[in-house]
Amino acid sequence: MRSLISTYPAISIIIPSFNQANFIERTLESALSQKYPALELLVFDGGSTDATVSVLRRYEKYLRWVSRQDNGQSDAINQGLKIARGEIVTYLNSDDLLLPGSLERVAYEFTEHPNTLWLTGQCKIIDGQGLEIRRPVSYYKNVLLSTRSYSVLMVTNYISQPATFWRRSLMETAGYLDESLHYVMDYEYWLRLWHIAQPKIIHQNLAAFRVHALSKTTSSGHLQKYIQEELDVLNKHKISRFLVGAHHLHRFVMTAAYTLLNGGRATD
Repeated sequence: MRSLISTYPAISIIIPSFNQANFIERTLESALSQKYPALELLVFDGGSTDATVSVLRRYEKYLRWVSRQDNGQSDAINQGLKIARGEIVTYLNSDDLLLPGSLERVAYEFTEHPNTLWLTGQCKIIDGQGLEIRRPVSYYKNVLLSTRSYSVLMVTNYISQPATFWRRSLMETAGYLDESLHYVMDYEYWLRLWHIAQPKIIHQNLAAFRVHALSKTTSSGHLQKYIQEELDVLNKHKISRFLVGAHHLHRFVMTAAYTLLNGGRATD
């Protein structure tokens, strides 16, 4: 596919981080190993107290980074988005991965389809060791992704954040992430972007979302806060009562399914 791209659009990837020394090197390598010729990596670390800064120093010739206290993940991402130079932008959490060839595919799609303002692809789920898990969940999300339906998106967030990219010009219209949100900032952003343009769907695994014991959205102690934020977002976007009801029903079913998958722990 490389030979089919005449001009490589610059891609900026913002990596928010806090105490992810166990994973951030693999995250950086997943981007750098693709050898994409117009890549900008921006790491905004929230003042980690583990070995994260040591890792960043080893890679600093390949990226720009800061380590200082911030106001949470959304704030860190927005700091990066505001200074990103790339025509195409995204963010990648410091425990997730880009899969081989994903940046080439993203560049190709944006180049071949200049009217595309944002796109999203499929995403694997991996564990702390990088092994693929929850294949039925991934398959289910891929089926929903194929519908390319805004109504379905209001029922459940089937768009995988690590596999989603958008033009900086779209961001200039839509704005930045809502910094009052700490769990579903991506979901709210997809709903906002969709009001401007529909995404192009890529039927290829572009990234891997890591599930591990310290994941924010997989910790049982955060589940109720996560659910409340989802509801707040739906209310903000004035979703119909019918779809809100469908959303609650879907959440109940999926929570039960995750409880079975996790041996009795109701995590998302």
